[in-house]
Amino acid sequence: MEPQDGGPGDAKGEAGEEDFPDWFIESFADYWQSMGSSRIEGRIAAYLMASDAPEGVSAEELAEAAGASRGSVSTYTRSLIAAGFVRLVRRPDDRAHYYVMDEDVWGGFLDKEQGYLRSQRALAARALARTTPGGPAHQRIRNMRDYLTWLLDVQRMPAAWRAYKAQRDAGESAEQ
Repeated sequence: MEPQDGGPGDAKGEAGEEDFPDWFIESFADYWQSMGSSRIEGRIAAYLMASDAPEGVSAEELAEAAGASRGSVSTYTRSLIAAGFVRLVRRPDDRAHYYVMDEDVWGGFLDKEQGYLRSQRALAARALARTTPGGPAHQRIRNMRDYLTWLLDVQRMPAAWRAYKAQRDAGESAEQ
């Protein structure tokens, strides 16, 4: 399901530089929600992505930005931490919780996904040994194992992403 407003190329979704944070947060939350996740969680992730606060953002600030209670912020930040999207950080002599998003959260997803894919491939290999060769279960599990092998060995996504970023960053001096 595509969001109705704020999609790429949607005239209503375009914003000037001064409107960037609000526009981005709402557009990102639209996409996040369209994938079946909480809109508040999407607003929190987007706020952290657009934040220029290197030492993190407080739970109070996230609650205000997301239009949510502190309890909701606590719930959704735990979920975002578990997914690898957000990190909890501490400041010296401050007991409050602060949240940051890593610079390359997307590369972190690739790394985490690779671990998941490897464990699923190992499960498929163990399961394949327990099926009847030529049977329907054998074929499905063989396809599972081979698909995961293809994703891991042929695609080499994390290495390709790091190479792409290195090439991009080598030419970035003229951009920003």
